[in-house]
Amino acid sequence: MKNCPHENIFMDSNSGFIKQVVEELNCSYQDEQGVNYTEGVNLPSRQEIKHILNELEEIMFPGFIERKILDINNFNYFTGSNISKIYIDLRDQIARAYRYQCTCLQCEICNLKSFANNAIKKLIKQLPEIRRKMKLDVLAAYDGDPAAKNIDEIILSYPGIYAITIHRIAHELYLLNVPLIPRMMSEYAHSKVGIDIHPGAKIGESFFIDHGTGVVIGETAVIGNNVKIYQNVTLGAFSFPKDKDGNLIRDKKRHPTLEDDVNVYSGATVLGDITLGKGSSIGGNVWLTENTAPHTVVTISKPNLTIKSRK
Repeated sequence: MKNCPHENIFMDSNSGFIKQVVEELNCSYQDEQGVNYTEGVNLPSRQEIKHILNELEEIMFPGFIERKILDINNFNYFTGSNISKIYIDLRDQIARAYRYQCTCLQCEICNLKSFANNAIKKLIKQLPEIRRKMKLDVLAAYDGDPAAKNIDEIILSYPGIYAITIHRIAHELYLLNVPLIPRMMSEYAHSKVGIDIHPGAKIGESFFIDHGTGVVIGETAVIGNNVKIYQNVTLGAFSFPKDKDGNLIRDKKRHPTLEDDVNVYSGATVLGDITLGKGSSIGGNVWLTENTAPHTVVTISKPNLTIKSRK
């Protein structure tokens, strides 16, 4: 096939422009920010993390995620095979995350293989407990939503259940101080269902997010048992304290604590290291930055509506 006669003319006329862009980009790479050319093979893979999450979700809810025909007599084989694959695949990704962190910290004495092996073993040991909590979360959704026809519908379609499932897995890795991967997991769930739960948030049992779109739960938030929140709820930080040099102070409690049996309705914004007492209800569109006593109801004034006929 012959080249287009105008192709060389096009390239010649644009070569100076392209060369300039290449030089400017290369110059921007010199500070190594956002560049991983020396240890790129060691970074965890987004695609691998997605596949691993699918396999973990299949363990939480067998038969609901993949198109597999399960029989009660082959569950041992099915579960054992899945866990073995997760063990190998996720251990490799965790080792990459540790190796990258050690490269950044110029650490030369870490036993990365041992660290990764220890982390994946601890996560796998927690899978039965995570499944126990997820069953309670599904029941909370069924009990809390009159539109739910059955348990299967909730597992198959409710975005809140998906977000909580991924969070409970990511949170275990966060507690083990595994770099990068917990946040990759939580942000993947965020991208799928629009619910943003930081892997550091502590969430109790029987948690229900109704509808869920636009929900944000910050890193140091603490949520008790039997809590229910609706769409567009933010459990965020009120301010970001800085040290004397102007740098953000990290690893400090800055998000709300919700005690047991709290309800937070749609559009509410709850900010800062405050506590919502047991059994409290926070109304829609409330902006709250102070503690509430147990069994408190917080609402805003009824808006003044103007209703006119089109006639």
